[in-house]
Amino acid sequence: MLSPQTLSEPDRRLVASWAADCAERVLPLFEAEAPDDDRPREGIARTRAFARGELDAAGQIRIRFVAGRAAQAVSSPAAVAAARAAAQAAGVAHMGAHALGAAAYAAKAAGLAAPDRPEALHDEIAWQLDHLTDETRSALLQLPLLGTDSAGPLGSGLLASGVLGSTIREIQAALGDAPTPNGAAH
Repeated sequence: MLSPQTLSEPDRRLVASWAADCAERVLPLFEAEAPDDDRPREGIARTRAFARGELDAAGQIRIRFVAGRAAQAVSSPAAVAAARAAAQAAGVAHMGAHALGAAAYAAKAAGLAAPDRPEALHDEIAWQLDHLTDETRSALLQLPLLGTDSAGPLGSGLLASGVLGSTIREIQAALGDAPTPNGAAH
């Protein structure tokens, strides 16, 4: 049986596009430090191609770690988080829950890049939520809450603690609070 964190392939394609948007917003933080390292940008491009149906999941799964290795090429915490956002986006072809990892790392990168603006992380989360389609929101709502299913990235690993965990919890809470067309909350 597949993990509930996997999502169907059509739903993974939906959330991949959103994950790529989240990661791409912070990509300049990585590229400012490593302008000649195109691994995160290529990972995001492959994520977009997967979202459009131009790449199959198996091909993406085999190369999903490439973007993440770029985190070792930079030293600033914001640049590292930006590379990890791209890596999480690239992992969506394998498991849909990585979309929340991409969003969390992107928000973390935005916050780290603006230490004088404590609201930067929450501003990034607000942007991410504002850029969800109804279909993507519905797909993300199928994922288990952080920490309730151990068979994937939303288990007890890196995404479950610290700023990443609190960011994912904030996103998941906001997904559930979204108004439906009739005005009731999900």
